[in-house]
Order: sequence, then structure tokens, then C-alpha cells
Amino acid sequence: MRRLMLAAAMLGTVSAAHAADMPDLPVLRGGITDGLSKTAHNWDGVYFGGSAGYTTDATDFGQSVVGLTNYIFRDSVLQQPTSTWSLLQKANTQGTNFGGFVGRNWQWYDAILSLEGTYSYFGNLSSGSTGSNALVIVNPPGETRAAGITNNYAVSLTGAATAQVKDMVTLRGRVGWDGGDFMPYAFFGAAVGRMDVTRTVTSNVQLRVDVTTTDIFGNQNTTLGTYAPVPAQSGTQGQHRTNTFAVGWTAGLGLEYCIWDGLFARVEYEHVQFSPVMNTNVTLNNARVGLGYKF
Repeated sequence: MRRLMLAAAMLGTVSAAHAADMPDLPVLRGGITDGLSKTAHNWDGVYFGGSAGYTTDATDFGQSVVGLTNYIFRDSVLQQPTSTWSLLQKANTQGTNFGGFVGRNWQWYDAILSLEGTYSYFGNLSSGSTGSNALVIVNPPGETRAAGITNNYAVSLTGAATAQVKDMVTLRGRVGWDGGDFMPYAFFGAAVGRMDVTRTVTSNVQLRVDVTTTDIFGNQNTTLGTYAPVPAQSGTQGQHRTNTFAVGWTAGLGLEYCIWDGLFARVEYEHVQFSPVMNTNVTLNNARVGLGYKF
């Protein structure tokens, strides 16, 4: 029995010595969880940069010349029936954009809030539309006529409009997420664009007066007149605004990637909707890539 206990004690001593010589494995120290932790990037601070990209312009000219036709036919019985005419259509164009941005990030754990200002210059971003319409308006409402008189107004309108967006500034708030070297973000804000807008309309109105008489037997006889010009409602009106400002809103999505230290690249999509200028509605969609530096 003594020999068995002595052999067990010697075996335990050898095992302890062998364990002391084993390498210090990470699993023994709980280090196996270290590889699961995320290394966060510090996005907090002031930043600036430049960008370039591609822009699509969708301009709605459907109501562009309505104000001019209303002026031509003001105080006449033709104003109401012609006010609903849509001479022009929508037009699309494309161009390049160049600009810069400056902003400030505030970071709370993985959340990033930003306030950013941008400037965009658009190269040759101009669109236009032309159109015409002609219609005979018989006895327009509101007109006072003698019995048996039928007035036929032959009205023709020809219109044209153009709109060019020169540049734009925006002030927008961003909400981002710290994904390490990546930061996806969404933004929303206000936009102010500088535009040149032109519109013209030409009207030609002629009047034919038909006379209907009734004889003693009740038979009606209509005598057709001949068309004669109506100078008061015929003519051309135009309007041009240069460097006029249009306010609007902007929203979009983007992604930034930290290249090295404070140097980062970005890609983003932006939608811009401007308020109407002379009844002309302009909508922009911008795709950009940029390069910036954060302090």
C-alpha cells in the first residue's frame, strides 16, 4: 500500500512540472473572444473635399406659358377656356457636375451625426420644349350676344420655354453608422439653385360672326360670316429671368470609406426638387464620387 501511494505522488509531481512547461495558450486566458471585437474608426471632426459626377435633369414645362396666355387674354371671354391648354411637355437632359463639400461630424458610439454644406456646378445643363395648339371656341361662357348671333373664335397658340440650371448650394444633415473603415449615411436638407428661365407664347385670334334669322313660317336661315383678326388678343408675350434663385429640398444616400488616416473617399446619390420658376418645375438626380480629408 505504501508503494502504491508513493508511485501516485511521484506521477502527480511529474505532471505538474510538464504543465508548467506548456505554452500559454490564449484559450486558457479567455483570449479567444478578442478576435470577435470590432475596431471602430474615429469619424468625429471637421472635414472637407471635392466631388464630380453625373446629373439627369427632368423639367416639366406643362404650365410654363400659362401665365403669358392669361395675360394676353386678360379681361376677355377667352381667358377661361384657354387657361387649361397645355402647350409644352416634359423634357430630359444630362450633364456633368463638379463641386466641393465641407462639414462637421459628431460621433456617439456607432452613431454619427453631421452638418454639411455643398456646392455643385453643372456643365451645360439646359433643356427646352416647344408646342402649339389650335381650337375654335364657340360662344365662350360669360359673353353677351344678341339673339341669333353665334361667335366663332379661331384661337391658335404657339409656345416655347427653356431652363438652364447653372449651380446649386445645399445645407443638409446626415445620419451615419460607424462600420469601421466604412460609413454608410443618409441625408436630408435644403437646396438653392441658380437658373436661367425663358418662356414665350404667340397667339393668333380670328372671329367669325354667324347670324341666324327666323322667317314668318318658323324656318331658320344661318348666314356664315368671314373670319377677321382680333388684334386685342393677338400678339407675342415673352419673359426671361437670368440668375434667378429657386429654393427646394434634397435627400439621398451615400457611403464613405477611410483610405488612410483622415483621407476618405465617398460615393453618393442625391435627389433635388426645386420650387417652380415661372411655372417651370426642375428635378435633378445626381450621382457623385468624391475625395475628402477629416481632421
